[in-house]
Amino acid sequence: MPGEPQDDCLFCKIVEGHVPATIVRETQTTVAFRDINPQAPTHVLVIPRAHYENVAALAAADPDLAADVLREAKAVADEDKLESYRVVFNTGPGAGQTVFHVHAHVLGGRGMQWPPG
Repeated sequence: MPGEPQDDCLFCKIVEGHVPATIVRETQTTVAFRDINPQAPTHVLVIPRAHYENVAALAAADPDLAADVLREAKAVADEDKLESYRVVFNTGPGAGQTVFHVHAHVLGGRGMQWPPG
């Protein structure tokens, strides 16, 4: 069921404190933590505490929560003093999504190429 924690979800386990992560921000609705395989000097994942498979599912079910994720992405960038940064949502395996709990990648601290790879 959308929004409910999933027993087999790595990010739900991080939210519940069962898997360690380097948490940089927490709110009532979101958790932000450093990516374990950073692709830039700043690479933080911002996730909702509630489980949604991808950003499309989140936007359809709870646009206010989607806005919370985006606000936290900006807060992460502000805390890391990033003048420029990229926010990425991968949706589906063909786009590179490997953990099926919606997450925003906040990337910064180096130049970004376009189009992305």
